[in-house]
Amino acid sequence: MKKLRVVGAAITDENKVLAARRGESKYAYVAHKYEFVGGKVEECEEEPRALEREVYEELGARAKAGSLLMRVQYAYPDFEIELAVYFCTLLTPYRKTEHEELRWIPFAELKEEEWAPADAPVVRRLKEGGAADLILQ
Repeated sequence: MKKLRVVGAAITDENKVLAARRGESKYAYVAHKYEFVGGKVEECEEEPRALEREVYEELGARAKAGSLLMRVQYAYPDFEIELAVYFCTLLTPYRKTEHEELRWIPFAELKEEEWAPADAPVVRRLKEGGAADLILQ
């Protein structure tokens, strides 16, 4: 089974996280689900640099990767991923370029079932702990 190394950006602001909803997908189990902005880590690329590149590609914004929030291993029916989610700060304005929706969701309103399955454990951690508490750990 194909294995992918991917990064995601936990872009937070006052108890909210930026959620990016995917559009149509050949993988029905992630179509129209929220996810963290991010994507594949290229060979010989460091995760923080990959994340900053992906944020630029997906949002048209410069960003600074911060501390690691969580790593998740998840097996979808067609591939496996190792997801590393980092706190991330936007340095410039962003815009919607490839997702069907970008939305700021308060931590208290996060619903795991609305997110891609690999992202759900991270969503649970944000909802239970809040970003401020997690950053200080």
